Amino acid sequence: MKIFTETERLILRELQEEDAAGILAMDKDPEVLRFLPGSMIDSIEEAVQVVHYIRKQYEDNGIGRWAMVRKEDQAFIGWCGIKWVNDRPTNGKIDYYDIGYRMLPAYWGQGYGYEAAASCMQYGFEVLLLEELCASVMEGNTASMRIMEKLGMQWVEQYEEEGSSWNWYVKKRAL
Repeated sequence: MKIFTETERLILRELQEEDAAGILAMDKDPEVLRFLPGSMIDSIEEAVQVVHYIRKQYEDNGIGRWAMVRKEDQAFIGWCGIKWVNDRPTNGKIDYYDIGYRMLPAYWGQGYGYEAAASCMQYGFEVLLLEELCASVMEGNTASMRIMEKLGMQWVEQYEEEGSSWNWYVKKRAL
């Protein structure tokens, strides 16, 4: 199992099938999905398929979402990472690197989202030498909008998609 990066409190590593229970807990929680497109999953089999989809991104693109594991107790708290978006357009864009995260509600408001996203951003710019990272945040998701701002991502525009208003953020690598 590959560890991509670590922070003071977190390990960011490859997702494994053993993480499916955590994926299921997140992706069946209406609070977690309130600001996300897609539908709930309700079985461990569907969660395993999510893990397989993400692991396929590792193979195809060399990057993907990573498990966020708390160092103090090895608890799976969510995922964070960089995804090469080439399967469907978002905001009319395709073939771009997206930074994103999702966590179980018990870990919200403790700084883990920013900590993980900052580490992923650093990995993207310093290890992968990406030129640019993008992110979409649904209007009303003030916690994620604050994280984007704290990461130094620039708000570019608002757009409509899937019946909701979204904010598009971009950050370019400093040269």
